[in-house]
Order: sequence, then structure tokens, then C-alpha cells
Amino acid sequence: MINRYILALTAALASCTKPPPPVAPGPVTFTIGNPYQSGGEWRYPRDYNEYDVTGLSTVIDTSKAPTFTADNEVYDPNALAAASPVLQLPCVVTITNLVTGQSLDVRVNDRGPDMPGRIIAVTPRVAQLLSLPSDGTVEVEVKINQQLSMQLAGALGDGPKLTAAPVDSITAQTLAAPGAGANGTAQQIGPAATAADTSAEVKLPGTLTAGYPAPGPLYVQIPGFGSEDGAFRAMAQVPELEARVVPQPESDRQYWAVNIGPYHSVGDADMALQQVLKDGITDPEIIVR
Repeated sequence: MINRYILALTAALASCTKPPPPVAPGPVTFTIGNPYQSGGEWRYPRDYNEYDVTGLSTVIDTSKAPTFTADNEVYDPNALAAASPVLQLPCVVTITNLVTGQSLDVRVNDRGPDMPGRIIAVTPRVAQLLSLPSDGTVEVEVKINQQLSMQLAGALGDGPKLTAAPVDSITAQTLAAPGAGANGTAQQIGPAATAADTSAEVKLPGTLTAGYPAPGPLYVQIPGFGSEDGAFRAMAQVPELEARVVPQPESDRQYWAVNIGPYHSVGDADMALQQVLKDGITDPEIIVR
């Protein structure tokens, strides 16, 4: 009788034992990677000193998320973390929900999303804090925090620049380089918002900043032309869409872009982006203006 009781107790305890958490395959590694194709779009990762873009977000599907991120961190759905198709890994960005004006500092540590027209994918915890809709799709601004990102790079030795590990649906291959928030009051949202940050050098406070909403119409943009003539030639490739050539000033020189739109729904912008891809242009993006 006693032996039977002991066996039953042992079995019950064994059933309650949780498996050990996964162990990262190595130390966190500063990662950039080669250009790659995802969902018909070409993405060009690089080491950004300045990055301030608008576009659409999405939320990471935890059921399909990899165990480890591209820079060797353990994926944590409760972390203040995100995936970017182009930013150096890891880095810190401020993500602003342009519909609500709320902003949050987030650690970018993975490649993605693989959905065309999306500039950032956030963990479910970040989506909750920033009041993103259930599918995570909303107008956002993503701006790199230079100071914290430089601290991360310095802590990791700033190299070597290893190839990122894209998600399964991304086709990774090399390609030549292309030719051509609001201020407000800060509110501490509590300990649940402070997420696991595997770099002991940089801790994110989990502070939500309340700013001013700044939504706008959506445009499909074909960027990065070194000459106005090149932009007009690209515009001629999409005769069925309402487009115009606009200046795209950069810090080092003048560029031009083709803007298609405006669109007042995500569905319409996505349809236009798919048409641009169908017409053979491989690096369009959706922006907010």
C-alpha cells in the first residue's frame, strides 16, 4: 500500500515538473546579414546610424516563432522585443503607435516580418502595451535609439557581421545594393512591462510614453533613385496606379522616390503593393504621410 502511494506521488510530481527553459546556442552576436527576398520584396539589412521610418506593424505569431532569434537570444513572447527586416541586431528602437500616440522602447533582435509592406513585428507583450489591434496591424513610426544601440554594439564588440537567420518562409540570397513620435508625458506601466533583456549592458525600463496621435494616409513607395529620370522610368512601370515622383532627401545626397496613393485602408494599400510587385518592382514599401 505504501509503495503504491509512493509510486502515485512520484508520478504526480513528475507530471507537474516543467521542462527546463531552452538554452541559447551561443552568446548574443551582433548581426546584419546579406540582402534577402521575403514575400516578393527584397530587403537590405545594414548597420544604421539613423533610422526613422513610418509604415505598418504586425505581431509575431508565437505558435510559429523560432526558439531562438537571429542574434542567438531565446524568443520570449513577453519580452520588449521585435523583429525588423533591415536593422542591425540587436538594437533599440522607439516604436510609436501613430493612431494613439503611445511610444515604447523595444529591443530588435530578430529578422522579420515576412509579410510584404510591414516594417516591424512585435511580441504579443509589446502589442498589448502599445494597444495594437488583434492582428497587430497599425500605422507606426520606428526610430532607432542611437545611444542605446551603440551601447549594445559596444558590449558585443560590434562584430563580426554575421548572417541573420531568417524565418523559414524567407528566401535568403545575395543581391547587389540597390542602384539607385511625438513628445509627451511618460507613464510607468509596472513590472510586467519590463521584459527579459539578455544583454546585461542595456536594460529597457518598460516606460510607456503618451504622445499625440498622428495617423495619416498610406502610400506605396518605391524609394532610392539616384536620379529623377530613374524614378520616372519606374513610375512608367505601374501605369495602372496613381503615382507621382517626389524628392527623397538623405544626409549625403538627393534621392527620388515614386509615391503611389493615397490609400485610406490597409487593404487598399496592400492591393496596390501587390500590383507593384506583380509589375516587377521588388523593393516597394508602405509608408504613412
